[in-house]
Amino acid sequence: MSRTRSNPAFRSVRSQQGFSLLEIIIVLVLIGGILVLVGSRVMGGADSGKVKLAQSQLQTLSGKIETYQLDTGSYPAQLSDLVAQPGNATGWLGPYAKESELQDPWKNPIEYRIPGESQRFDLISFGADGKAGGDSVDADIKNE
Repeated sequence: MSRTRSNPAFRSVRSQQGFSLLEIIIVLVLIGGILVLVGSRVMGGADSGKVKLAQSQLQTLSGKIETYQLDTGSYPAQLSDLVAQPGNATGWLGPYAKESELQDPWKNPIEYRIPGESQRFDLISFGADGKAGGDSVDADIKNE
Protein backbone atom coordinates (compact mmCIF):
# COMPACT_ATOMS: atom_id res chain seq x y z
CA MET A 1 0.00 0.00 0.00
CA SER A 2 1.52 3.26 -1.05
CA ARG A 3 0.88 6.51 0.63
CA THR A 4 -0.48 9.35 -1.45
CA ARG A 5 -0.24 11.93 1.30
CA SER A 6 3.02 13.22 2.56
CA ASN A 7 3.80 13.23 6.22
CA PRO A 8 3.71 16.83 7.66
CA ALA A 9 6.91 16.19 9.55
CA PHE A 10 8.73 15.61 6.27
CA ARG A 11 7.59 18.70 4.35
CA SER A 12 10.26 20.48 2.44
CA VAL A 13 12.15 23.32 4.03
CA ARG A 14 11.03 25.61 1.19
CA SER A 15 7.33 25.38 2.17
CA GLN A 16 8.04 26.43 5.78
CA GLN A 17 9.99 29.65 5.15
CA GLY A 18 7.23 32.20 5.95
CA PHE A 19 6.82 35.66 4.41
CA SER A 20 9.28 37.13 1.97
CA LEU A 21 10.89 40.49 2.61
CA LEU A 22 8.83 42.04 -0.19
CA GLU A 23 5.57 40.86 1.39
CA ILE A 24 6.55 42.31 4.76
CA ILE A 25 7.46 45.67 3.18
CA ILE A 26 4.12 45.82 1.33
CA VAL A 27 2.20 45.14 4.55
CA LEU A 28 4.19 47.80 6.44
CA VAL A 29 3.53 50.38 3.70
CA LEU A 30 -0.20 49.61 3.80
CA ILE A 31 -0.31 49.90 7.60
CA GLY A 32 1.61 53.20 7.42
CA GLY A 33 -0.82 54.58 4.85
CA ILE A 34 -3.78 53.68 7.03
CA LEU A 35 -2.16 55.32 10.08
CA VAL A 36 -1.49 58.53 8.12
CA LEU A 37 -5.10 58.65 6.90
CA VAL A 38 -6.56 58.05 10.36
CA GLY A 39 -4.09 60.45 12.02
CA SER A 40 -4.91 63.29 9.64
CA ARG A 41 -8.63 62.84 10.28
CA VAL A 42 -8.15 62.78 14.04
CA MET A 43 -5.88 65.85 14.05
CA GLY A 44 -8.24 67.74 11.76
CA GLY A 45 -11.04 66.96 14.19
CA ALA A 46 -9.04 68.45 17.03
CA ASP A 47 -8.63 71.74 15.15
CA SER A 48 -12.34 71.97 14.32
CA GLY A 49 -13.04 71.34 18.00
CA LYS A 50 -10.76 74.25 18.87
CA VAL A 51 -12.72 76.49 16.48
CA LYS A 52 -15.95 75.66 18.33
CA LEU A 53 -14.21 76.18 21.66
CA ALA A 54 -12.99 79.61 20.51
CA GLN A 55 -16.53 80.59 19.46
CA SER A 56 -17.87 79.56 22.85
CA GLN A 57 -15.02 81.31 24.63
CA LEU A 58 -15.74 84.59 22.81
CA GLN A 59 -19.42 84.40 23.77
CA THR A 60 -18.52 83.80 27.41
CA LEU A 61 -16.00 86.64 27.41
CA SER A 62 -18.63 88.94 25.84
CA GLY A 63 -20.92 88.20 28.77
CA LYS A 64 -18.14 89.03 31.22
CA ILE A 65 -17.51 92.35 29.46
CA GLU A 66 -21.24 93.17 29.71
CA THR A 67 -21.18 92.34 33.44
CA TYR A 68 -18.17 94.65 33.87
CA GLN A 69 -20.13 97.40 32.10
CA LEU A 70 -23.17 96.90 34.35
CA ASP A 71 -21.00 97.14 37.47
CA THR A 72 -18.80 100.09 36.46
CA GLY A 73 -20.96 101.99 33.98
CA SER A 74 -18.40 101.74 31.18
CA TYR A 75 -16.75 99.09 29.05
CA PRO A 76 -13.21 98.03 29.91
CA ALA A 77 -10.45 99.90 28.08
CA GLN A 78 -8.59 96.60 27.63
CA LEU A 79 -9.24 92.95 28.43
CA SER A 80 -6.79 92.96 31.33
CA ASP A 81 -9.27 95.25 33.16
CA LEU A 82 -11.42 92.13 33.61
CA VAL A 83 -8.62 90.47 35.59
CA ALA A 84 -7.30 93.35 37.73
CA GLN A 85 -9.10 96.50 38.78
CA PRO A 86 -8.04 99.54 36.78
CA GLY A 87 -7.35 102.66 38.82
CA ASN A 88 -10.28 104.64 37.41
CA ALA A 89 -13.01 101.96 37.75
CA THR A 90 -15.62 102.57 40.44
CA GLY A 91 -18.06 99.79 41.26
CA TRP A 92 -15.61 97.12 40.07
CA LEU A 93 -16.65 93.77 41.58
CA GLY A 94 -14.19 91.52 39.77
CA PRO A 95 -12.16 89.76 38.85
CA TYR A 96 -14.49 88.97 35.97
CA ALA A 97 -12.10 86.66 34.14
CA LYS A 98 -8.88 84.74 34.60
CA GLU A 99 -5.74 85.65 32.70
CA SER A 100 -5.91 82.32 30.83
CA GLU A 101 -9.39 83.22 29.49
CA LEU A 102 -7.88 86.10 27.54
CA GLN A 103 -6.15 83.65 25.17
CA ASP A 104 -7.79 81.54 22.49
CA PRO A 105 -7.42 77.73 22.37
CA TRP A 106 -4.21 78.12 20.32
CA LYS A 107 -2.68 80.25 23.13
CA ASN A 108 -2.87 83.46 21.07
CA PRO A 109 -4.19 86.63 22.72
CA ILE A 110 -7.81 87.51 21.99
CA GLU A 111 -8.07 90.92 20.38
CA TYR A 112 -10.51 93.41 21.93
CA ARG A 113 -11.66 96.42 19.93
CA ILE A 114 -13.81 99.18 21.31
CA PRO A 115 -15.81 100.50 19.58
CA GLY A 116 -16.51 97.48 17.40
CA GLU A 117 -17.40 97.49 13.72
CA SER A 118 -21.11 96.72 14.15
CA GLN A 119 -21.36 96.32 17.92
CA ARG A 120 -20.19 98.18 20.99
CA PHE A 121 -17.06 96.01 21.03
CA ASP A 122 -15.47 93.22 19.02
CA LEU A 123 -13.63 90.17 20.27
CA ILE A 124 -11.48 88.40 17.69
CA SER A 125 -9.52 85.17 17.67
CA PHE A 126 -7.24 85.00 14.63
CA GLY A 127 -7.53 81.21 14.41
CA ALA A 128 -4.86 78.54 14.43
CA ASP A 129 -2.24 80.62 12.62
CA GLY A 130 -2.71 83.68 14.87
CA LYS A 131 -2.82 86.02 11.83
CA ALA A 132 -5.66 88.10 10.41
CA GLY A 133 -7.57 86.42 7.59
CA GLY A 134 -7.20 82.83 6.55
CA ASP A 135 -9.38 79.86 5.70
CA SER A 136 -10.70 76.87 7.60
CA VAL A 137 -9.09 76.66 11.07
CA ASP A 138 -6.93 79.72 10.26
CA ALA A 139 -10.00 81.94 9.68
CA ASP A 140 -10.79 84.78 12.07
CA ILE A 141 -13.47 84.09 14.68
CA LYS A 142 -15.53 87.03 15.98
CA ASN A 143 -18.12 87.43 18.69
CA GLU A 144 -21.66 87.60 17.34
